[in-house]
Amino acid sequence: MRKVLKFLIIFGMIGGAAAWWLSRPTHWEFNEDVALVGDPEHGRDVFLAGGCASCHASGDSDDKLTLSGGMKIPSPFGTFVVPNISTDPEHGIGGWTPDQFADAVLRGVSPEGTHYFPAFPYTSYIHMDPQDVIDLFAYMQTLPPSAQDNPPHDIRFPYNIRRAVGLWKQLYLKEGYTVTAAPGAQIQRGRYLVEALGHCGECHTPRDEFGGLIRSEWLHGAPNPAGEGEIPGITRTLLRWKKADIAYYLATGFTPDYDSAGGHMALMIENTSQLPPEDREAIAAYLMALP
Repeated sequence: MRKVLKFLIIFGMIGGAAAWWLSRPTHWEFNEDVALVGDPEHGRDVFLAGGCASCHASGDSDDKLTLSGGMKIPSPFGTFVVPNISTDPEHGIGGWTPDQFADAVLRGVSPEGTHYFPAFPYTSYIHMDPQDVIDLFAYMQTLPPSAQDNPPHDIRFPYNIRRAVGLWKQLYLKEGYTVTAAPGAQIQRGRYLVEALGHCGECHTPRDEFGGLIRSEWLHGAPNPAGEGEIPGITRTLLRWKKADIAYYLATGFTPDYDSAGGHMALMIENTSQLPPEDREAIAAYLMALP
């Protein structure tokens, strides 16, 4: 019995050490091709395509540039609270460096070296061009600060263990695109806007019991995490819209059935309506090209 107990203790220690190593934060590796002095003008375009204000803007409907956060996002694991990412150095990210920002966006790791919960859609942002991330940071540094101090997340055990997110990342944080075949420059641009910047799959794709995207059902629709209704599928066969209908919807919020965007999608339309027409057309082309 003592030998069995000793074996179990040793096995448990080895397993714990392996889990600790596998769950370690991995960092974005700086590439000399990336200029850490970003272009804020281009960063504004990235800001719009990424829909940053849709979650992080203050509750004031007229103020879309003070990124004080505070929005509550319900989920099966608890309620996430959107953080303050304004230029305030204490309550926001005003004290961050460009590479720390890239570490957060591309790898989901904080400046302190802890994991962010994947309510922050870095599983999509990992596909972003690092220079776009740096340019985005440069633009965000031009925005106003906010000293708003938001409450912590309300996540139930054991999902509130941040170190365990490292194991989750081993399963779900992947660099490859979901749709590997993207013929032509327009569809490739649409794929980048949908799968990376716009992180459309985070809402429109169902998730498994651990909260990972079920990529075999990419953009097929999903339950509303708030518990009310369904988020629709947006593939060609499910949506049944024409390419021009999609581009028009992203510009105006009006559907071919004379309905209009509501809920969080209405906030997204505020961003897509400011994109260049060719970007909205690229998104439509990508969606129409999905198998």
